[in-house]
Amino acid sequence: MSLQEKTERTLERLMYASRWILAPIYIGMSLALLALFIKFFQELYHFLPYILEMNESDLILKLLTLIDLTMVGSLIVIVMFSGYENFVSRMDIDETTEKLDWLGTHDYGSLKMKVASSIVAISSIHLLKIFMNIIATDNGKLMWYMLIHLTLVFSALLMAFQDKLTKH
Repeated sequence: MSLQEKTERTLERLMYASRWILAPIYIGMSLALLALFIKFFQELYHFLPYILEMNESDLILKLLTLIDLTMVGSLIVIVMFSGYENFVSRMDIDETTEKLDWLGTHDYGSLKMKVASSIVAISSIHLLKIFMNIIATDNGKLMWYMLIHLTLVFSALLMAFQDKLTKH
């Protein structure tokens, strides 16, 4: 084997092994999930004692906040597991352990679409919260919220269209 071939093989192995640099990042995502868990129950703790005193629109606003936090948590789980399986290593889960049905079925394209659709859903919930309390929102800010949301929707649609074109 020539020096050039040895060098090339060494570089390829090094590049392939560098994927493990992502593993601590995915562990960090689980810490972000823990932070979201704490924030969810903090919101719930502040919300429950006043549930009987709240009017309907305030109740819906609080529930939308909880739904928003839940969707962000779900997005973190999807990115964490799918990203790890796609870019680092297959998860070696024991046969007796409960396994998520979708685990190992998302490629990079489907992961990208899940993230885009989740971002649009989270943005929709945030926009609905703003509409529920529209009196307290400046018209200029409302316009920017709408433009940002429409940009996210348009981007997700373009990504879906591109994904459909590349699969055929």
